[in-house]
Amino acid sequence: MFKTLSLKFGRALDLSPETIQTTPVTVFVGPNNSGKSKILSEIYQFCTTGQRNVSNILVDQIEFESFSREYAEQRIQRVTLRPNAHETIQPEQLIVGKQGQRHQVPKQQLIDSFLKTNAQAEYFCPWYLAYNTLILDGQNRISLINEQSAGDLQESPLTSFQTLFHDNQKREIVRRIVHDAFGEFLVIDPTNLGRLRLRLSPNEPTSVSQEKGIDDESVKFHNAAQLIQYASDGVKAFSGIITEIVAGDPAILLIDEPEAFLHPALSFNLGKEIALSGSGSEKRLFVSTHSPNFVMGCVQSGAPINIVRLTYRDNVATARLLASEELLTLMRNPLLRSTGVLSGLFYEFVIVTEGDADRAFYQEVNERLLRFKPEWGIPNCLFLNAQNKQTVQTILKPLRNLGIPAAAIVDIDIFKDGGQNWKAFLEGGFVPELERNSLAALRSNVKIKFDATRKDMKLEGGLELLDENDKEAATNLCERLGEYGLFIVREGELESWLPDLQATGHGPTWLVDVFQKMGEDHVKNSYLRPGIDDVWLFLAEIKQWFSNPNRKGIPS
Repeated sequence: MFKTLSLKFGRALDLSPETIQTTPVTVFVGPNNSGKSKILSEIYQFCTTGQRNVSNILVDQIEFESFSREYAEQRIQRVTLRPNAHETIQPEQLIVGKQGQRHQVPKQQLIDSFLKTNAQAEYFCPWYLAYNTLILDGQNRISLINEQSAGDLQESPLTSFQTLFHDNQKREIVRRIVHDAFGEFLVIDPTNLGRLRLRLSPNEPTSVSQEKGIDDESVKFHNAAQLIQYASDGVKAFSGIITEIVAGDPAILLIDEPEAFLHPALSFNLGKEIALSGSGSEKRLFVSTHSPNFVMGCVQSGAPINIVRLTYRDNVATARLLASEELLTLMRNPLLRSTGVLSGLFYEFVIVTEGDADRAFYQEVNERLLRFKPEWGIPNCLFLNAQNKQTVQTILKPLRNLGIPAAAIVDIDIFKDGGQNWKAFLEGGFVPELERNSLAALRSNVKIKFDATRKDMKLEGGLELLDENDKEAATNLCERLGEYGLFIVREGELESWLPDLQATGHGPTWLVDVFQKMGEDHVKNSYLRPGIDDVWLFLAEIKQWFSNPNRKGIPS
């Protein structure tokens, strides 16, 4: 039904706007304030009115499929209502609606709108699609589990609870999913006559009649089960969303942050079930999320999905359709999973360091810059630990393949690594192949000059060990790498920063000592605030690369 979604912008400022061929599930990810929630509201507005909103900032156009007359008549029948007592229907008109909404429309014109959905969207959407489009946000998804009217059992079901009561198969699907998640059985309770309620039972109903009846046995069974209103918000949100997807069966479902109230394992399960629910069906689900676990569940379900990353900075919006194979790489590689690489989808920038001490130190330096020298600090930045310099590119490359600006920080002894390690480092930074040979030759010559000093480049001074001409060449190499987001600690290593503090030790022991000497209370005089050189300037140089819209090293 929903064919394509055309946006007003593309992968970068100068690239064509992105048009997304929809799959059963489309997931929007990205940093805060990138437009994830906004795009759902703009899709909802179009699906319910059929009119382009000139004030839209994200969605340009939506294209629907067109349908046969037979299909149109079948679908229209599902939203056709009987007239109320004394209600007059005009000739050749019918009443359509759902869940208390009613609309009297010309039958033939409604059929014609199915045949030409895009040309007659102003009829197709408000007369049909609006009744089959549902948006769920933080406020209304909890209320999905509130009791509902039982309705007229002689009529077709109009609500999700009525559908659960009528349809044993759908009720079993919902019950299976909820039981897998919480270990309890979701049951539909009709014993409050005229109303339907959901309960969580420790025992599965022994028969359909026990669950759906109103005799003494049924009353006793339901009395032993907990009303779902008294469950946690996570249970209510999860159960309500699943119930609405399966039993409400909307053609278009939009969910804003479905992971709210859920712990990571439940977020994963919900992502998997949402993706599977759309697989092989005509419905289209659009989800905005901040949860890497939800994304993992969607991708690992094996269902056809789109992952779209949105960004917005300095009045420039971007949208990139992420390749599923790249996401699978992030999730299947044990190193990438353990370092939380998928979280990079929800940050504007990522910095990859050699070890955990490096990660913690640079992150603390950045926090102080953001507080006291924000023009040098890097906002919304995720710091990741690659375990060692050889695996930095293992993390860097897939992030950049997804269009995420990711920078690497490595100690100067990267210049000792020739052959495959050096090649992989440059490949991870997407340095053009033709340029790698010249950089490899320069690296080799720089290493020779360092070896000639008979000193350790990492421990005994870094670039300061070289004479002026050789230092200039080595600096040029560092600057060239920096253009591709590959940053070298020119002073040597992590422990060479902030020498005035005279921190001792190596790795974690140095980190403890330097943090103690940097101070922890920002109102005290002993608290170290940013300076204008040293590691503070180093982070500012990395920010310059991040802030450059024409930065090198990110494949388009």
